[in-house]
Amino acid sequence: MFCDRCGANVPENVNFCPNCGKPARVAAMPPPRSRLAGHVRLLGIFWLAISAFHLIPGLALISIFRFSGSLFPPEVPGFVHGLLDIIGWGILLLAALGFITGWGLLQREPWARMLAIVLGCFSLVNMPFGTALGIYTLWVLLPAASEQEYRETARAA
Repeated sequence: MFCDRCGANVPENVNFCPNCGKPARVAAMPPPRSRLAGHVRLLGIFWLAISAFHLIPGLALISIFRFSGSLFPPEVPGFVHGLLDIIGWGILLLAALGFITGWGLLQREPWARMLAIVLGCFSLVNMPFGTALGIYTLWVLLPAASEQEYRETARAA
């Protein structure tokens, strides 16, 4: 083997050219980190965090309005308590779906990408944090290149 800088003969078992000192072997570069790798982990954490915050109003609506009938004045119709109970259960359902999405993204489950896209679309109307999370989710997971990268990482995990 010959040095490509000075042309000197370089034995196979040495790492540097004995004449000029240039490295004889090129160090292997680490593979480039994909665009998706760090973002998917961060998305999973964000979905878990926003779901934890959704637990608070959901549990409050269920616990307060289900068992106390004296919070509203007497002229409020009776179905309001049931309606607020249903809204509380709906918020808890969305929080559970958010927890499942966050866990799935952190575990690189194949189904988690599509669930995150769907929930990201629904969360766009939840100002301000839901909108930000929805935009970020769609920006990270919606492009076709992201789909291919996610499938590869989902198979590897």
